[in-house]
Amino acid sequence: MVKTVLFDVDGVFLSEERYFDASALTVWELLNSKNYLGLNPETFKTTYRNDEIEQIRKTVFVDDQVLNFMKSRGLNANWDMIYIAFSYQLIHLLEQVKDQYSEQITKWFSQDINYGTLNEIREALKDQSVSLDFTVFLDDYKQTNATKQGLVDYLNTLTEQKLGVDTSIFKKKSALWSVGEHASQEWYVGDKNILQSTGRPSVQTGKAGFLSEEDTLAEPEVIAELFNFLNQEGIKVGIGTGRPRLETHEPFTYLKWLDHLDTNHIVTADDVAETEKASGSDHSLSKPHPYTYLQAYYGKDHPYDAFITDPKPLENGKDVLVVGDSLADLLAARQIGCQFAAVLTGLSGQAARGEFEEHGADYILDSVVDVKKLISQLVEK
Repeated sequence: MVKTVLFDVDGVFLSEERYFDASALTVWELLNSKNYLGLNPETFKTTYRNDEIEQIRKTVFVDDQVLNFMKSRGLNANWDMIYIAFSYQLIHLLEQVKDQYSEQITKWFSQDINYGTLNEIREALKDQSVSLDFTVFLDDYKQTNATKQGLVDYLNTLTEQKLGVDTSIFKKKSALWSVGEHASQEWYVGDKNILQSTGRPSVQTGKAGFLSEEDTLAEPEVIAELFNFLNQEGIKVGIGTGRPRLETHEPFTYLKWLDHLDTNHIVTADDVAETEKASGSDHSLSKPHPYTYLQAYYGKDHPYDAFITDPKPLENGKDVLVVGDSLADLLAARQIGCQFAAVLTGLSGQAARGEFEEHGADYILDSVVDVKKLISQLVEK
């Protein structure tokens, strides 16, 4: 019998589309804005029509093939996807001028790349004939079997192969990773909320943000009824999401879902980051690491030490159902011995069914609202 349900958010309750739009716009900005590489500043602006956003995303992520590839390799965080996509293009650009700038490239890749480094690279490239190529990403990345954070590490390998520089600068939470994180937050939360979201002002002002434009994957009232049903059945509910706190609590509040939830069991990317910092952990605690779901299960007031270095299966794991839309969610659930229900409302839609079947998902649902029927069936058994 299921006694606890732990939900992901993106691709389950809320559409991921705006996050992926923001991710594509961030990569586009880092490449073209004068604040960063400034390759084609005339193509950058802070307000785009939906059809323009669609075209930028189609270009940057090659009809979403790049996104689907990274998700299929267990990478679930949009900030990591931005970092990899931009860093790859940076390597590709510098490969085209490595003969002219060999010394400078070695210097740039010998230490963390920050805003200052990007300014130097912009100045070096402004009079050079270089071109972007978003399609070659897949050609190069399909040469590795790397998964999860190994996709980030592979950037170091590509740097050696393409630029002849032995480096280890590409890693999560580096200065360059943080540059992309902040720019993406500007796109998502807008000028109004950026200080609250990041503690820093916008580098590029003029962005309205997507925070108030969330698309739900079922009628909000139907999702509220699902939460109410679980509460009435005495089933504990937790949320484990890669979204930051603001981007979780804000829509959950105006959609009136927060009324049905205990915030002590809502774990966000901010909680993950705070735990990583407090624990001094060198390893990422983002999914597919099970930390997010373990903390959501026990509550944020529960000591986290045992969740980090050696997370073990829950003693009553078969009584816990994790509901998610990605392979990262499934892998996290498997590590802690929980049942897993895949919902086909993520980026790949119905096409994800085969992957979930291959990896042995316990249940595959068309929508999160089908959890109510599933729980009812399991109770009857």
